[in-house]
Amino acid sequence: MKKTGSMKKTLAVIFALAATGVAFAGGDAEFNPQKNISVVSREDGSGTRGAFIELFGIEVKGADGSRRDTTTKEAVIAKQTDVMMMNIAGDAYAIGYISLGSLNETVKAVAVNGVAATAANVKDGSYAISRPFYIATKGKDSESALTKDFIGFILSAEGQAVIAKSYIPVSATAAPYTGSKPSGKIVVAGSSSVTPIMEKLKESYIALNPSAVIEIQMSDSSAGMTAALDGACDIGMSSRDLKASELTHLTPVKIAIDGIAVIVNKKNPVSNLTKDEIKAVFAGETTQWSQAIK
Repeated sequence: MKKTGSMKKTLAVIFALAATGVAFAGGDAEFNPQKNISVVSREDGSGTRGAFIELFGIEVKGADGSRRDTTTKEAVIAKQTDVMMMNIAGDAYAIGYISLGSLNETVKAVAVNGVAATAANVKDGSYAISRPFYIATKGKDSESALTKDFIGFILSAEGQAVIAKSYIPVSATAAPYTGSKPSGKIVVAGSSSVTPIMEKLKESYIALNPSAVIEIQMSDSSAGMTAALDGACDIGMSSRDLKASELTHLTPVKIAIDGIAVIVNKKNPVSNLTKDEIKAVFAGETTQWSQAIK
C-alpha cells in the first residue's frame, strides 16, 4: 500500500520513541505501534455506517447489483454515537467514526488524505467524507398541524441558523419562520447522528411555541424510517439516503449536510490517514498500527 510522506515521518518518530521508551505527547502511557488496532463500527441499521462503508469502498457491489459489507468481523459494535465515542476514548488503540457535528474533546479526528475534518472543509468540498441528514414523514396529507409547523421551522432561516452552528445548512437564503405555532405533541425518532441537532432545533422551536410538546427518541436511521412507516412516530430521522423501499411510502426532506469524522484515541500520535489506509483497517486487512502508518 502506498503511504504519504507525512505517514513515513510519523512512523519514524513512533519507532524512535518506542525504542527509547519515551511516552508520546498527550498521553499518560507509551503508545506501542506493534499493538493490534481495535476497530469499532456502528450497527447494521446505522445510517452513519451505511454512508461510511460506501464512501470508503468497504461496501462491495456485485455485478448483479448486490451489496456486501466487508467490515471486519472482529469489529466491536457501538449502537449509538455516544457509545462509539466512549469506546474510542477508553482504548488507546481504537479507531472508529462518528458524525462530525458530534465530535468533542474526548477523542481525536484524523485528517483524511491530508484534509482536516471540519465543517468548513465539508462546505468547500475539500473534505469529501460527507452525507445528508434527512427527516421523513408519510406525506403532507398525513402530517398534523404541529408536524408541518415544526418542519417549516427547521427549513426556515431560524432553523437553518441553528443547523449552521455545527453542520452545513441546506439553504443560505431560507425565508424567516412565519408559522402558526399550533399546540399538540409529536414524536421524532431515528438516527443517533441526527438526534443532537434535532434536540437543538426542538429547543429553539419550543422557545417560539411553548404550547408544543416534541418527544425525541434516539435509535438509528433504519429504525427511524420503520417507525415513520408504522406510524410509531410523526417524523423519522435518517443520516443516509432513503432506500427505494422506504421512498415508496415516505417523503424525505433534506435538512443538513454532515461530515463523517474518523476518530482515534487522544493518546494515538497518528494525525492523518489515506482513504486506502482506512479501508484496509476496517476491512481487517491491516491489523496493527505499525502496518497502518508505515
